[in-house]
Amino acid sequence: MRLANKVAIVTGGGSGFGEGIARRFAAEGAAVAIGDLNLAGAERVAGEITRAGGKALPVAADVTSNKQMKALVDAAVKAFGGLDIFVNNAGMPQRNAPLLNTDEETFDRIFAVNVKSIYLSAIHAVPEMRKRKGGCFINIASTAGVRPRPGLVWYNGSKGAVITLTKAMAVELAPEQIRVNALNPVAGLTPMLKEFMGGEETEEMKAKFVSTIPIGRFSTPQDIANAALYFASDEANFITGVCMEVDGGRCI
Repeated sequence: MRLANKVAIVTGGGSGFGEGIARRFAAEGAAVAIGDLNLAGAERVAGEITRAGGKALPVAADVTSNKQMKALVDAAVKAFGGLDIFVNNAGMPQRNAPLLNTDEETFDRIFAVNVKSIYLSAIHAVPEMRKRKGGCFINIASTAGVRPRPGLVWYNGSKGAVITLTKAMAVELAPEQIRVNALNPVAGLTPMLKEFMGGEETEEMKAKFVSTIPIGRFSTPQDIANAALYFASDEANFITGVCMEVDGGRCI
């Protein structure tokens, strides 16, 4: 197993890409703490992993809260004995609209969920990784941070920040054997898709979007989980500061 004896935290693990990552990590031997604002979703995923013979812990967590992020890390360490991997997956989309149509409250929430959460994860996870003499962060950014599109200006900016933070963290933490990488998924069939399409998801709109992806389909949780597994595994122990597109060729 590629993650045997590893302890991982996955935020937003109760659905979508996070669920796929949590399931894949558990199948490869990791003990996984699943943090999610929706505790019921985290409990569902953790329960299914446990019934399949894996180790998982559901934790209610708002990634914008210092107190709750600390509690998430503490819960993982208490349950599983340490921390090796932190996946910053929880994210907030922006409804596709002209840039001036986003209110200040929504702007603040986008940056709190997508950017501040990475700061909070570092504050609480790095000290635990230092105890293990190494570790791994995986930040879920987006193709929006590489090739921005109109109508998603503030979301684009938040994911651009994730990419820059990833590289900066990687350089600073490398001497301590703490690796930091990011994945840039293209849109998938997740609850966020409707927002990216302006609040209305039709077959015609989905077909138009897919036409921009050379491989010809949306991303799936399994696609993202497979890439995350590589970054988390010892096979990638010389890989840090990499922001990898998982996008079927959309950013080419």
